[in-house]
Amino acid sequence: MVDARELESIAREVAREAGELAHRLRSAGVAIAATKSALADIVTEADREVEELIRERLAAARPGDGFLGEESGAEPGDTGVTWVVDPIDGTVNYAYGIPAYAVSIAAATGDPDPSRWEVVAGVVRNPASGEEFHAARGGGAWLGDVRLAVNDPVGEAGALLATGLGYDPATHEGDLSRVMRVMPLARDIRRIGSAALDLSFVAAGRLDGYFERGICAWDHAAGELLVREAGGVFRRSLKSGETRALVVAAGPGLVEELFATALAD
Repeated sequence: MVDARELESIAREVAREAGELAHRLRSAGVAIAATKSALADIVTEADREVEELIRERLAAARPGDGFLGEESGAEPGDTGVTWVVDPIDGTVNYAYGIPAYAVSIAAATGDPDPSRWEVVAGVVRNPASGEEFHAARGGGAWLGDVRLAVNDPVGEAGALLATGLGYDPATHEGDLSRVMRVMPLARDIRRIGSAALDLSFVAAGRLDGYFERGICAWDHAAGELLVREAGGVFRRSLKSGETRALVVAAGPGLVEELFATALAD
């Protein structure tokens, strides 16, 4: 039987050390190591160094667990637990010195596939602000010692929503069309630059909802648990023939309309 609270505790301890390393490396200056999916989608040397630290600490604490990291890929385990890690979510913010980036660590059980696994523990830590969002399955979502709850906005003012745009220029037209479709539901739109923080802010009631197509499992694994444990709904869907999943997170009263609007052609 997996102890979700124990996994949460491990994730929090490792995220704090990883966040301190990321912050220290940022203060020392950022070196761009490579690009990923597009020229604008960068990897810093810090991403790789922080992920290596996380991987080493998790392996020491939980030998035999699987690992799925943005920078180092997948390694199967034999315990039924897979750690899903984004060492620095919001790398472009990080590189430019914008204090909106996060260490995201989640523990998932079952099949190591985001369409089938169950996330049971997670932490999203912003090293620049020191804020730490965390959750264990069945134990609620928390910012430090404060329990979180999603908003469920009503009224004509609309919802405060967040989204992101893909780095590939070929996706920009579709992404912007999606924003235009969603605007009638919105009070305003935020573009923070870190999916992990967007989802954490939905859980904390700082945002009413979030939608984006094309983010990866390590971007949303911890955040999706935070949303659910804060009383919200997280949806992920692939349209026929597409490889870029749409994710939507919001309170129960908003999520279905937001999901249907964002998914529509």
